[in-house]
Amino acid sequence: MSVQKKEIKRITTHILREMKENGEKISMLTAYDFSMARILDDAGIDILLVGDSASNVMAGHETTLPITLNDMIYHASAVVRAVKRALVVVDLPFGTYQGDSKSALKAAIRIMKESGAHAVKLEGGKEVKDSVERILSAGVPVMGHLGLTPQSIYKFGTYTVRAKEDEEAQRLREDAILLESLGCFAIVLEKIPATLGKQVAQSVGIPVIGIGAGGGVDGQVLVSHDMLGINKEFRPRFLRVYLDLYDDIKTAVEHYIRDVKSNDFPSEKEQY
Repeated sequence: MSVQKKEIKRITTHILREMKENGEKISMLTAYDFSMARILDDAGIDILLVGDSASNVMAGHETTLPITLNDMIYHASAVVRAVKRALVVVDLPFGTYQGDSKSALKAAIRIMKESGAHAVKLEGGKEVKDSVERILSAGVPVMGHLGLTPQSIYKFGTYTVRAKEDEEAQRLREDAILLESLGCFAIVLEKIPATLGKQVAQSVGIPVIGIGAGGGVDGQVLVSHDMLGINKEFRPRFLRVYLDLYDDIKTAVEHYIRDVKSNDFPSEKEQY
């Protein structure tokens, strides 16, 4: 069943703020290439995230750390060329903003100029305050990311739920308020208790997008390859799989192989 929604020619950060104020949930998925981005945009997705998760799902790395700025610009450029409606947000990759706000600004400007994206995203709270401020000072919209921050995997040593203890939960609340005060237009909350996600969403005026943060936030984001069933190995509790494309594609390819080897393809109608 289709969901009625206001027809919007182009999603902007201002429209996202209005969606939160009106109680309309925000939909967000990852995209890394032209073809998939076009499908997702045509479907009416609100935000497309060119995530550093491309390191995992596109390049096969174990973590998000190896992907480079040039890689991110390449993927973002392909996505932007496909999109007519969605807001395109690009992850700043590991090493481009931690501890050096000048490098952060240079990386953000390269992404915006060379890909045509609409905003950047970076992980962390007060520890990346200087980078957030410097990027925003150049007029580049910034989306924050708190909770489980995959670029810090070797610091945490696990992908388990974050902010279950009171002290870490309080730091997260403070970081969310800080990011809003700095001028971030939205925040992603990853893998935290649902009650905390709802509290954070209610405590700030900017949209809060959750991934494993419960239903009390302002929207949801998933990795498109996960929710479409292209990736069979990753099945966290927060993931809803809407298709089984891995098996569907595998079956189609097996059928094609059989047709080629049996000389069934091409038929006379499929020849010149």
